[in-house]
Amino acid sequence: MREANSAVLRPMRPEDLEKVLAMLRNAKLPLHGVAEGLHAFIVAESGGRIVGVAGLERYGRYGLLRSVAVARDWRGRGLGSSLTRKALDLASRERLAAVYLLTETAADYFPRHGFERIPRSEVADAVKASAEFREVCPEGAIAMVCSLAHPEG
Repeated sequence: MREANSAVLRPMRPEDLEKVLAMLRNAKLPLHGVAEGLHAFIVAESGGRIVGVAGLERYGRYGLLRSVAVARDWRGRGLGSSLTRKALDLASRERLAAVYLLTETAADYFPRHGFERIPRSEVADAVKASAEFREVCPEGAIAMVCSLAHPEG
């Protein structure tokens, strides 16, 4: 567990679902797959309130970072960075080769965490098969990748 300005990062639990879905709705982020993939999400909690979330879905040797959102009154405190780092740390511990993401609004944010823009055609096939790539995110969303130090899985 880590703290970021008194928010504790922890795995998402079933009782967090409605609060997380509300946060993602407010951020205009996709809800598809959140309920089915609770185990893939990290939440930031402060005083019993969910103030941030990030998801890391696994597809073979690759990860998909999704649903990074922070409550409006918690923005600017580094919580989004803490959630992103936590997801990347998990991916590294699981020896994933790379983590991908799609974004329409935060392409300038993620390079500070090691992500770089790539053509969608360069995304690993396993990740391209995800609902995020196939159905949820529009073709105009920017694809990004963060390569990790585990090329052999």
